[in-house]
Amino acid sequence: MSKQTNPAEAFIRKRFETFKKLSAEMGEKKAMETMFAGYTDQVKQRMEPYIGRPTLAEGLRAAVAEFNKSGWDMEVVDISNKGMDAALEIQKVCPVNDIHKEFGFESPCFLICAPDGPAIKEAFPELRATTLCRQADGDCICMFKFERLKK
Repeated sequence: MSKQTNPAEAFIRKRFETFKKLSAEMGEKKAMETMFAGYTDQVKQRMEPYIGRPTLAEGLRAAVAEFNKSGWDMEVVDISNKGMDAALEIQKVCPVNDIHKEFGFESPCFLICAPDGPAIKEAFPELRATTLCRQADGDCICMFKFERLKK
C-alpha cells in the first residue's frame, strides 16, 4: 500500500478499509447501510456553513482552502442564471489516486462522492447537486453542479 501523503488520502484509505472489512462480514449492501447511517446529518453539519452563505459560489469558495489543504485542487465558478443561484465545483486533483484498486474496486466513486448526492438532497431539499463528470471515468476533472432558486 502507498504511503499516506495528505489528510484526504488518510480519510479515503480508512473508508475503503472499513468498507472492505464490513463487506466481508455482512455483504456490500449492509456495509453501505452501516457506513452511511447518519450520513445526512454529517453532511448537513459539514456543509451548512457554506451553503448558508448568500450565494452558492460564495459558500463553495469559502471551502476551497480547506479542500486544497487536504490534497484536492478545487476551483469554483459562479454560473447563476435565469433566477437560479448556481455554481460549479471543479476538482482538478482527486487524492483518491488508485487507493480503491488496492482494495479490489474498479472505481472509488461509489464510496467517496456518490453517497454525497442523496445526503445533500435530503439535508438541503432546496438544493440540487449533480455530478457532471469524474476523473475515475476518464475525464480530466471531477465537476459538480449545485443550484437552487435565488434568494
